[in-house]
Amino acid sequence: MTPPFFIYILYSPGADKYYVGYTTDYEKRLSDHNTQEHFNTYTSKFRPWELVAVFHAGDEEAQAIRMERFIKKQKSRRLIEQLVDVDFIPSGRLAQLVRVPQLRD
Repeated sequence: MTPPFFIYILYSPGADKYYVGYTTDYEKRLSDHNTQEHFNTYTSKFRPWELVAVFHAGDEEAQAIRMERFIKKQKSRRLIEQLVDVDFIPSGRLAQLVRVPQLRD
């Protein structure tokens, strides 16, 4: 059985930028984005990143890839800010996304 796939949204407070990705382990990906030694990647330029939203995107990688690409192709900061808002309920093509509750300190 394959693990579920997630869409995750990171935010860089210093650069005021968002990043959208997909993974099966969003906590590991956050750590990777903040610590990997490759300094020529998009995310390495805007460290540190904070995990601001996570959505279950299905059990198939292809579903997660389609959703990630759809969000990125919108080129819409407004859409990403809506997705980050805990009161926003995804609809239309985004309706399959199910918010993963975050544990806060």
